[in-house]
Parts: sequence; structure tokens; C-alpha cells
Amino acid sequence: MVTALYRRYRPESFAELIGQAQVTTPLMTALRNDRVNHAYLFSGPRGCGKTTSARILARCLNCAEGPTDTPCGKCPSCIELARDGSGSVDVVEIDAASHNGVDDARDLRERAAFAPARDRYKIFILDEAHMVTPQGFNALLKIVEEPPAHVKFIFATTEPDKVISTIRSRTHHYPFRLVPPAQMHEYLESMCKEEKVDVEAGVLSLVVRAGGGSVRDSLSLLDQLMAGSDDRKITYDRAVTLLGYTHATLLDTVIDAFSAKNSAAVFASVDSVIQTGQDPRRFVEDLLERLRDLIVVLAVGTNAGSVMRGVPNDEIEKLTTQAFAFGMASLTHASEVVSETLNSMSGATSPKLQLELMCARVLVPAAADTETGSLARLDRLERRIGMSGGPATVPPASQAPEQASSPVAAAKSVTQETTAAPVSTEEVPTEAVAEVDIAALTTQNFKDAWAEIISVVNKASKSAWMVAFALQVIDFEATGSVLTLQFSNARDLESFKSAGNATDVLRKAIFEVLGASVKFKPQFAEATTKPIEIVSVATEISEDVEDEDVSLLEQEADEVKPAPAVEKPKSKSRNSKLVDEGARYGESLLREMLGAEPVEDKKNGR
Repeated sequence: MVTALYRRYRPESFAELIGQAQVTTPLMTALRNDRVNHAYLFSGPRGCGKTTSARILARCLNCAEGPTDTPCGKCPSCIELARDGSGSVDVVEIDAASHNGVDDARDLRERAAFAPARDRYKIFILDEAHMVTPQGFNALLKIVEEPPAHVKFIFATTEPDKVISTIRSRTHHYPFRLVPPAQMHEYLESMCKEEKVDVEAGVLSLVVRAGGGSVRDSLSLLDQLMAGSDDRKITYDRAVTLLGYTHATLLDTVIDAFSAKNSAAVFASVDSVIQTGQDPRRFVEDLLERLRDLIVVLAVGTNAGSVMRGVPNDEIEKLTTQAFAFGMASLTHASEVVSETLNSMSGATSPKLQLELMCARVLVPAAADTETGSLARLDRLERRIGMSGGPATVPPASQAPEQASSPVAAAKSVTQETTAAPVSTEEVPTEAVAEVDIAALTTQNFKDAWAEIISVVNKASKSAWMVAFALQVIDFEATGSVLTLQFSNARDLESFKSAGNATDVLRKAIFEVLGASVKFKPQFAEATTKPIEIVSVATEISEDVEDEDVSLLEQEADEVKPAPAVEKPKSKSRNSKLVDEGARYGESLLREMLGAEPVEDKKNGR
């Protein structure tokens, strides 16, 4: 038979106690300065070390070398009060939950009158002190106020407010706190090393979360996982099943479906939660936790690892990709919807119905009349304008005659119809790069290898990856080694230019994967919406090429600007006099964010 993990590793000195420096430091100072009080009140959540600290304080007071802040561990008192000790006759632990009356208080007063049998002090530890009745406290009041010189009292409770004020005022009160997740994670890792148990990634994070900051609860859960694991290895799947959390794969599927607005995948995941017998409320909690992680990653950026301690780097990279695909406004809207659903799920008769309605509200932000819903709608509109649509069809550019002595700048003119595809610019490469296998490469080769290229960029430079992972391969011209990349908008292009050595890192990654040295050409992706049409105005661009080795991206970056947009006005409603506040709010959003102006409707005479 094996002793429980929290008993085998119970701290035996204040130095071994974790996460309670606000208690251990002043107590150790008082012991060193011989300023020990006659009564103490330890309060705090369960499993955070109140009773353990009371035993350690008793060891320090009755140690043969004491009073000292560090027990020797060799004297009879220290040995008897150790984690495997039998207990000392001069240290009395009383369960106040079952000894809470006046008669028990009288018995305690009689026992306190006798001197210690062997040690320096007779110490009374009252656990669960809040269970003592007011009459029992009143019976103890006199001896707690003026105890004999050899008596010390230590009260431990989870509810200090239930201890009457006359008792609290006669004690030194030390509030214990829950252990922070990062410190708890490190402590559990050390326990696993001591027990020689292998733990898969993500398991300890689940244990820390389930323990809720309580050391005893966390160690009990870890002990349970160790007992139910084969070959001294705790797997993630078994931990998820035992602790009742939602598997990370299912959460990834739901998040990806939300960001892609894939309703079929979202509702299929909800059905999977119900059919597998998972707790719907726990699923909503886990989903809210994941949305919180995405918001933190999106807000903090490259420093997310310092905030989300214990999360592997590959997991943070995955969260970063999901967060950028979602957008801050959409994430905020989804978090509010999920949080409201979680608060309203208590006693819900149909959990599946609650989940499906929640998913519908997340997928359709237009249903929300709040400010967050409006921001989510604007965010979606901006993404449609800036990111949707495939490669644009561009008329062939006219190429000026070449000179034999030096490269010639290409003069070009880009014109696009009102309802055409995204606007793009094109420039004839000034000089071909001689490569052995460059002619054998195609656009599809670059598209197939793009994920591997981005992975190489990620390993080389995080800052370069942050601006390059959203780029898309549009075309590759083998004759000039020109790779056309699609940017969402001009702001993304500027970010790519200003991100240190992002262009060099990307170029080296392409050479490492495909063995080709390429030049870059930017292309902006724009889309049209039904109420407003984007009209592209012809722009003439000319430049002089001074350095043959400068990439096309660097040549065009300072001159390529997005074409000014002329918007088709929206007509007023026939019932303009009856326009409600929501319509005015929507009109103000169109004015401020999109620059649209309402005009008169000549057909209807308004």
C-alpha cells in the first residue's frame, strides 16, 4: 500500500513551503528575533498549507535548538512532528468541527493548565476553527487572552469571518493564498521527477487548472493519474478523459471552424460533444479558456510565452495562427457570447440547444446590437475588402525597349473595371537570375512548399514569421525569377518592409527549401461588396533602376500605393423620416469607417 502523494511530500520547514512567502517570511523573522505571539490565526483556501504551517511552527518552537526558524530534524520533538512521525504529546491537534461546544472548551482549558510533559511549550492546534460555536469561543476567550506562559494557540480556518472578533483581535492573523499556476507547474514537475514518471505535454497544465491553486488537490489529482497509468507514463488522452476536460483537438476544430465561418463543422462538433457524453458546461468553459488564450496571444504578440507559462512553444505558435485568423474584434465578440452562455447554463433543460444557439450567435455577429457586435461586423467587412478574392487578372504591361549597357525601368499602366477582381500591379523584371533548375520550377511548386518555407522562416526569425505567415503565393515567373506574393493591404506591405530582415529571411528560406534565389513582387488583394463598389483609378508608375540586385519588392514598395476608391452612394430609405436609432448608428459607421455619403434618390423623388 502506497502513502498518498501529498502526505509523502508534506513540507517539514518553512523553506519547503511554496507560494506562501507572505506568511513564511514574517514568521521566520519573528522566530529569529524571539518575538513569537501566544496565539495565531491561519486562514485561507483549502489545501494551501495552513495545518502544515501550524505543525512547522510547533516544530520550530519546541526544537531542542530553538526557538529557531529552521528545525534541526534530529531532536525527539522534530522527529515526532515530522511527516512520518507519531506526533508529540505536547502538541495537541483538535478537530474543531467535532469539538465545538462549551464542554470541549472547558476540557481544553483544564488541559492547558498543566505544564508540558517534555518540550518547551504546550501547543494547541485547532483545525477548522470556524466550526466552533460562539458559546465555545466565549468559553475559550479568557485563556486565549491571558494564557499561561507555556501555552500557544494556533487556529486554522477557511472562513475567518466566522471566528468571533474577540478571538481574532487577540491573535496574529496570517492569510494564506492559492499557489500561482507557474509555481505550481514547476512544483508538479519536480514531483514527477522524484517519482520517475514521464508526463506528456499538456498534462500538468490540466492538473494545475483542475487543482485550482490548491497544492493538496493538485497532488491528489497527480497521484490519481500516476496510479492509473501504465509503464510510469501519463498520457494526455488519459488525463483529458479522467479529468473531464475537452480534448485540444476538438477545441482546435471548433476554433478553426469559427474563424472560417464553417457552420457545418461547428454544429458537427457540438453534436460530437453531446453524443460522446461530455459535460456541455465544461465544454463551454474550455472554449472560453481557449478564446482567452487567443486574445492574450494576439494582444501580447511575441511575448506570449512569458505570460502563458507552461505552454510549449509549438502550442503558442498554433494559438498565434488561430488568433490572427480570427481577429481581435471577432474574438472579443465570441468571448462575450460564450461567457453569457456559460452564465445562463445553470439548470438548462436542453444543453444541446444552448450550445447551438451560442454557436449561431458567434457565427452571425450581425445578430448582436452591442458595440462589440458592431466592431465584429466592421472587422469582417474589412477582411472581405482586404483579404478575400483570388489572383487578379491584369492586362499585359507595355515594356520599353531594352538598352544593352544597363537595365531599363519598365513603364506600366494598370487599369481595372468597376466590378473587376482585386487590384494588382505588375512590373517586368529587369534582369533574370541565372539558376540551374530555375526553369523547372512552377507556381504550384512554390504553393506546395510554402508551408515548409514558412516553417523555416519561423525557426530563423519570429518577427519575420509574424508578417510572412499570412502571405499567399500568386505566381512565379521562371524567366526573371520573380515570385508574386499577395498582401492584404498596403499596411501589411509596410509591415513586411519594416520588419527588420524579413525579406532576406524569406529569400533564404526559399533558397533552402527549393534551391532558388528569387525576387519578390507585391500584389494587393481587394474585394467588392454589394452596397459599395470599389473603382480603381489608373495609376502610372515609373522608376529608375539603380541597383540590379535589389528585389522587385524593394523597388516597388515606395511607389506602389493602393488605388483610390470611389464609392457608389447608397440611396435613402423611403421611410427616412421613421429611421430608428439603429439605422442612424449604421449610417454613422459607414460615414466614419468607409467614407460613404448618402445622396438623393431621383427616381423616388427623395
